Amino acid sequence: MPMPAVVLLIAIFAAMSAAMVVGWACQRAWNNGGWTDAFWSFSVGLVGVAASLAPVGVTAGPSLRQILVAALVGGWSLRLGLHIAARAGEGPEDARYAALRTEWGAAFQTRMFSFLQTQAAAGAFLVVTVALAAHNPSPDLRVADLAAAALFALSVAGAGAADNQLAAFRRDPANRGKVCEAGLWALSRHPNYFFEWLGWTAYAVIAIDVSGGYGIGWLSVTGPAFIYYLLRHVSGVPLLEAAMLRSRGAAYEDYQARVSAFFPWPSRRPQTSDGAR
Repeated sequence: MPMPAVVLLIAIFAAMSAAMVVGWACQRAWNNGGWTDAFWSFSVGLVGVAASLAPVGVTAGPSLRQILVAALVGGWSLRLGLHIAARAGEGPEDARYAALRTEWGAAFQTRMFSFLQTQAAAGAFLVVTVALAAHNPSPDLRVADLAAAALFALSVAGAGAADNQLAAFRRDPANRGKVCEAGLWALSRHPNYFFEWLGWTAYAVIAIDVSGGYGIGWLSVTGPAFIYYLLRHVSGVPLLEAAMLRSRGAAYEDYQARVSAFFPWPSRRPQTSDGAR
């Protein structure tokens, strides 16, 4: 039975809120705030798949576009969630949450709960972008859909390469205390964040119908714009760079002076430090 769009919207926000309550409880039990990032990734993926396949305004089964979008968001969720979970399970608490634990002191858990509900709302906002793409009523798959799938594949491959390059750098004892400038990290200080953002642009490509037959689809551009703002100016780059400056000092300042913060770009001048992240 078709579901009214407003019901789907309410369900998305309620599901994300509930999921992050569970994430908050688990990080409290495990005393590691880094687990909340894994919960967020898995939750956005699960809710995104459900929202993509939901029968909104139609009585037939899921369209090829709905299945494609569900596969994209589900695959993204598994890759990122498993990567974060592995990192949280084998190492110390993420530097961002460790810093917040120190800053918030005895109020950490209370403030963490509120913070995670904000994250839940952000995740729900992104799922709406996914739903807009999935429910584009254009018949059959278009060239734009296939181009978006290729763009998404590029983003996943790029993020995976950046993660692997950083992991390989950290495994070498000789690099302890240095700054990684290997591979993609020589072009961007946060190539993993860049490719994360790039993947979200794929949903906008799917949602937008330049013929004007799906006007609401243009709202999907708010998704990649929002994730860029979060990563570049709120919960990504600023918190991580503050932690890197505390731990790497002048070496990271030199890295900042030469390498683009977000979008990949050749270094401004030859490397002068002996480190690479």
